[in-house]
Order: sequence, then structure tokens, then C-alpha cells
Amino acid sequence: MLMRLCAFKLSFKAIHKQNPTLSILWHPFSSATRALSNTPFTPPSSFSTFDVLQTLHHLHNNPSHALSFFTHLRHTGFSHTISTYAAIIKILSFWNLQRQLDTLFLHLINRDHPPLPFPLLNLFETLFQDFNTSHKNNYFLLRAFNGFVKTCVSLNMFDKAIDFLFQTRRRGILPDVLTCNFLFNRLVEHGEVDKALAVYEQLKRFGFIPNCYTYAIVIKALCKKGDLKQPLCVFEEMERVGVIPHSYCFAAYIEGLCNNHRSDLGYEVLQAFRKGNAPLEVYAYTAVVRGFCNEMKLDEAQGVFDDMERQGVVPDVYVYSSLIHGYCKSHNLLRALALHDEMISRGVKTNCVVVSCILHCLGEMGMTLEVVDQFKELKESGMFLDGVAYNIVFDALCMLGKVEDAVEMVEEMKSKRLGLDVKHYTTLINGYCLQGDLVTAFNMFKEMKEKGLKPDIVTYNVLAAGLSRNGHARETVKLLDFMESQGMKPNSTTHKMIIEGLCSGGKVLEAEVYFNSLEDKNIEIYSAMVNGYCETDLVKKSYEVFLKLLNQGDMAKKASCFKLLSKLCMTGDIEKAVKLLDRMLLSNVEPSKIMYSKILAALCQAGDMKNARTLFDVFVHRGFTPDVVTYTIMINSYCRMNCLQEAHDLFQDMKRRGIKPDVITFTVLLDGSLKEYLDR
Repeated sequence: MLMRLCAFKLSFKAIHKQNPTLSILWHPFSSATRALSNTPFTPPSSFSTFDVLQTLHHLHNNPSHALSFFTHLRHTGFSHTISTYAAIIKILSFWNLQRQLDTLFLHLINRDHPPLPFPLLNLFETLFQDFNTSHKNNYFLLRAFNGFVKTCVSLNMFDKAIDFLFQTRRRGILPDVLTCNFLFNRLVEHGEVDKALAVYEQLKRFGFIPNCYTYAIVIKALCKKGDLKQPLCVFEEMERVGVIPHSYCFAAYIEGLCNNHRSDLGYEVLQAFRKGNAPLEVYAYTAVVRGFCNEMKLDEAQGVFDDMERQGVVPDVYVYSSLIHGYCKSHNLLRALALHDEMISRGVKTNCVVVSCILHCLGEMGMTLEVVDQFKELKESGMFLDGVAYNIVFDALCMLGKVEDAVEMVEEMKSKRLGLDVKHYTTLINGYCLQGDLVTAFNMFKEMKEKGLKPDIVTYNVLAAGLSRNGHARETVKLLDFMESQGMKPNSTTHKMIIEGLCSGGKVLEAEVYFNSLEDKNIEIYSAMVNGYCETDLVKKSYEVFLKLLNQGDMAKKASCFKLLSKLCMTGDIEKAVKLLDRMLLSNVEPSKIMYSKILAALCQAGDMKNARTLFDVFVHRGFTPDVVTYTIMINSYCRMNCLQEAHDLFQDMKRRGIKPDVITFTVLLDGSLKEYLDR
């Protein structure tokens, strides 16, 4: 600090020698040095704009001192003018102090109290004049214009940035390609694709020359619009103007195809580019792997992964992460874990995103104890676990009825400087609701709001479900009123959770009243009533609601159909079960293997082997392979009805499919044969 003060004094001594008329500035400068030493200072009233301009002029070769002087005056009440702002901008631009320029522009754009004493555009009019009159400064002033555009774009003030671009163009100035690329890319990322392309075309007419990065952004923008052919014209234009495409241009097109659910075409394009010796990096493969995983085409994704290795492209953490995420989504946990082990063995470092995906999969598959154990192991290994991972283990602990253990971990999060967000609070509130501790749940809801966190629709839905599940119908309605007073409208999920909650809480009549009070009932709400009646064993009423929805031309949710089908089989109402199955098949609602097995067992139990065999054939025709249990149930039913030939045929079919009979299968056949022999 002492050296800085000495330098300041030497600068002003030099000023004094060069221009005795500025001797008045010596004392103000002494005050400025005191201010830099944290001593309060108020500039004298005689400190004029002219004085400041002269001082900045003589500090031109010491930009950090010039900026400190300028900033100090502003902080102590001096009202800078267009001229003084222009002067400091020119100094910072000359010395390419981009970060300081950005800070200054940020202050200018966001300044409200007190407001700027001049229109912001007038400042640039002054700079434009310098631009035109002093050709040698053009390059340095261009930095200022670029900096202003970038600052506006960083603040998402796109219209201001675009207006400024066109204003500078009318003055004969065009910001550099990096600045324009920054604008185009941010517009595309914020969904302003049409605006980005329009500005791009307009600037090209003004003489803007795109580079390789520009073309990559344009390709990305076109793909975001769903225009998958136009990027080929962009590649043709690049060839025409002599711009050699880089790997990110090809990757942008491949990723665009994959993001439009054309991963198959994306892979074909990748292979075509590769045959043409185009430069392709690992990101292009990552895009295709991720695309196939998003489309749940995991065999194809694995094929691309294997192809990468054959081509000598080393998979990185993003490729592994995409594939692991895909396997987790399909609940193929064994494959996901094997891939994770392979990744680590190859020296690719795992991260909290990858392990959170695996933990989430464990939770979805009901392996809540494993979630907690794995989380502890990961934590003990020293891996950084983020807020997402903590929320997953919170949810697992709540499912296990250990909400207090989850609450204890909050302090652990805080010690790692991980703040609780709305999702964490909602998970803990849900934990207390599941325990029936609604008082603590609402206390946590109150604490959440006191900390400035605004509850979202999920939070309210969790509370509504908790109240209704515990039989508090009146309080549920009050919560909905409060919810609307906070500007949050109940959605179909809210209504669904209330209906199902009231039914599971034994308040079926209240659920019916609530259901009938809703004016706009969608499929989700009807499905909730189907589920609610099934939950309380009112299967006939559930089937009636299903038919009512069907008569309106809609099908209940897949899960609701399965629940009703299962209940009909359990109660022995085979006729309705078969009708429901027919409706499901007509509506392309594919029952699971378990559902087929359940209804087959019910038909066999009822002795309706004709329909059982028809359903069995449908089951096989739709690509399912019956297991040994299903075959044994069918064989046993045929034997009971003395249809040994049919039982024998089914046994042979079983062996042809490579399904090994067990001891029960052989016992059933022997028993059937023995009975036939004795009956003779």
C-alpha cells in the first residue's frame, strides 16, 4: 500500500510540474491517497470535471491508479459526467483490462440510485466520435464496444445488446466475431433461436465474417428448431468460403439429430463423417450414446460404446455417465454397477452425478437399505456428495421410517456448506407425513418459509396427501385454500393424491364428494378414483369408474388398469378381468408378464381353459416367454380336466423353448397320468 501511495504522489508531482495550473489538484490527491488508506474523504466543491479529465489524462499509463482514482471519486459523491466515463473507458480499453471494463459496464447498466445523469447511449456517442476522429484508437475502442455487448448478454439483456450492435454498425463499426458468437450462443441457450438466426443473417449482410465456432452455433440453432436438413447447407457454405469444419461442428449436428430423437440417423452421420476422415472427438460419441439412452435403446447405446473402443476413442466420464443413467432408468442395476466398476478400473474418476444416479435407481427399486449403506460407504471413501445425493438418502431414510436420522444429517450438510433447498425440505416434510406426525411436518413447512424458501407445488401436494391419508378431510380443503392464496393452483396430481389419500385413510365417502366436486376431471383424476376404490376393496365401484372413463373415449392410467385387473382376478370376477384385458390390448396398453400370469392363473382356477389357452397364445405372440410356473399352472389345469394330450403338448412346447421343468411340473404330469390310468 505504501508503494502505491508513493507512486500516486510521484504521478501528481509530475502533473504539477507539467502544468502549474493544476496545482489545485495536489491537495485533493492527497485526500485520495488518504481514502485509499481507509481514511474518510469528501472531495472539495472546486473539484471539476476538467480537473478529473486532466488527472485521468496524466494517469493514462497507470490504469490501475486511474481506475482507483475514478472509483474513489464516485464512492465519495462526485458526479461523473459523460466525459469522465468516456475517459476511463478509453484507458481501460487501451490497456485491455477487460474484467475491469465489464465491472464498469455492469455498474452503468444496473445503476438505479442515483440514476445516471445522462442517457447511456449518449456515452457511446462520445466514444463514437473518438472512434471516428482518432483512427489509431479504433482497435482499443472496439474492445469497449465488445465489452458492453458481452456485459448486456451476460445479464440476458439481449434486445439492448442487439440494438447496440446495429447502432455501432450504422457508425461503420462491427464488433468482433467472438462477441457475436457469445451473443448467438446465449440466445440459442435461452430458447431465442429465431432471433439468433435473424441477427446472424442481418450481420452477415453488414459484412460479418463467421468463423468455425459461428457455424457450429448456427448448426445447433437449426437443429433446435427441428430443421435437420438445413445444417447440410451450412456445411456446404463452409466449404464454399474455405472454412474447415472442426470437430465441434460435426458434433453439433450429430447432437442435434440425437436431441430430435433421431439417434439412429445421428449414428449414421457419425459413421459417414468418420469414413470421410472428419475430425471426431469423444463428445460426438457421447451425444449418440446419450441420445440412444434417452430413447431407451440401450442395446444400440452399448453398440456405440463398443464401437468407440474399436475405433480407439477412449470413453470419458460423460460417456460412462450417459450409459449408466440409461441402465438405471431401465432398472438394469446389475449392468449399471458393472459399468461403474469398469469405469473406475480404467482410471476414469467417478463423481457425485454418477453415484447419485445409481442411488436413485436403488431407491426406485425399493432397495432403501442399500441406498443408506451405499451412501455411507461413499461418504467414508472421501467422495464429495452433493445436495442431490443427500436428498436421495433423506428419501430412503424417510421410507424406512427414520426421518430423525435424515434430520440429523442436515447439520452434516451445513458443515459441508451445502444449503437446504425446497426439495430437501419437501422430502423431510413427506417423511413426517408418512409417520403421521403432521405437527412436525407443518413446523418444518413453517421453518422453510421463514428461511425465505418458497414452497412449490410438490411441497403442497405432499402436505395435502399427508392430511388426507390421515383422515383430515376438512384440513385438506383449508390447505388448498391457503395454497391458492399464495398464488399456487392445485393441479391434477394434487387432486389425485387427495383422492387416493382419503381412500387409504378410510374416508371413501369424503373422497367421492371431493371427486364429484371437481369440474374438470382428466384421466389422472379418474384413475385415482379407480385406485382408491381398489385400495378399499370396492372392486365393483372401481370397475364402474373405469367403464365411465372408457365410455368417454379414454383409458385409465396403465398402473390403474393393472391394479384393477389384479383385484378382479383376486375376487374371481374373470369375465370382467377378460373384458378389461381386451380393452387394454385394443388401446395398446401392454400388460406386464406378471399381469398375464395372474389372469392366466385366475382362468385356470375357474376351469376356463379355452380362454386360458387363448390368452396364453396372445402372451407368447406378444413376445413374452412363459416361465416354468406359468407352464406348470396350465399343465396342471389340463390334467385336472383330463385333457392329457393338451398337457403333454404344452410340456413338449416348454422343452422346445429351453425352459427346464421342475419337480412340481413332473409331479403334476405324473399325477394326471396316474388319475387317467386309475379311471380306466
